[in-house]
Amino acid sequence: QVQLVESGGGLVQPGGSLRLSCAASGSIVNIHTMVWYRQAPGNERELVAAITSGGSTNYADSVKARFTISRNNAKNTVYLQMNSLKPEDTAVYYCSLPRYDYWGQGTQVTVSS
Repeated sequence: QVQLVESGGGLVQPGGSLRLSCAASGSIVNIHTMVWYRQAPGNERELVAAITSGGSTNYADSVKARFTISRNNAKNTVYLQMNSLKPEDTAVYYCSLPRYDYWGQGTQVTVSS
């Protein structure tokens, strides 16, 4: 089983930036699509961004041009750079390896003044 550990969440003011990291315990993540999801209180979990093994990316319309997903295969790590954050970005953010239904524990992002 691969362990996924997210980090980098926190409290930030509107317009600020955060970078989330998802560190995997194995290199298997390097050959599969990795996905960031988020879930706000009372809402369903939603896809935020995805990156394939080849580096192709896909984003939810609500985060396009503000968020960037990337990966460092040497470190078995996937990142989510979040800029121009808005209060509606407040949620618990999870990384996932959908091929095997692996999930991290989540990291809280709160955007508030």
